[in-house]
Amino acid sequence: MIIREVSQKPRVLGQSITTSFGMRIQKLISELFEGFGSTTSGINIEFIDSIDKRKKYCQLKSGPNTINSNDIETIIGHFKGITNLARTNNLNIRINDLIVGVIYGDEKELSSHYKRINEKYPVVIGQDFWYRLTGKENFYFDLIHTVGEVALEVDGTKILKETIDALTSEIEVKLL
Repeated sequence: MIIREVSQKPRVLGQSITTSFGMRIQKLISELFEGFGSTTSGINIEFIDSIDKRKKYCQLKSGPNTINSNDIETIIGHFKGITNLARTNNLNIRINDLIVGVIYGDEKELSSHYKRINEKYPVVIGQDFWYRLTGKENFYFDLIHTVGEVALEVDGTKILKETIDALTSEIEVKLL
C-alpha cells in the first residue's frame, strides 16, 4: 500500500494541477471571447480560425507534456465521433477542423503523445494557437508579458497555500 501511494502521488498531483489550470484557461477564453464555449462532447471551445476562416472544434490542453498515452485514444475517439455525426447530419466538418489547442509551448516541445495525435488531427500550440484564436499575431507574447507583470505584483502565498491544501485533500481521497 505504501509503495502504491508514493508512486501515485506525483502523477495524481500533476494531473490535478493540469486539470485545474486547463479549466481556468477554458473559462478565461470563454469570458474573453464571448460565445467560444462548446456544447459538443469532448470539445472545449469552438471558434473561427483567423488563418483559414473555418470553424474549429478545439480540445484545450495546457502544455506540451500534459497528456498521457491513454489520452490519445480518448481524444481521437471524440474527434471520430464528431466526424461521424457531422457526416450523418450533412455538416461540412473536415479533419483539419478538429484540433487540439495547446495553450503554451512550442511545436518542438510537444510530447510523443501529442505527435501521435498530430498524425491524424492538427495539434496547434502556443503562438500559433493564440494567433488562430484571436487573429492577433503577437497575442501570445502580450499574454505572457501581462501574466508576468501581474505575477510580480501579486502576493500569491495565500492562494498557493489554498491550492496545495485543496490538491492534498483531492489526492488523499483518490488514494483511499
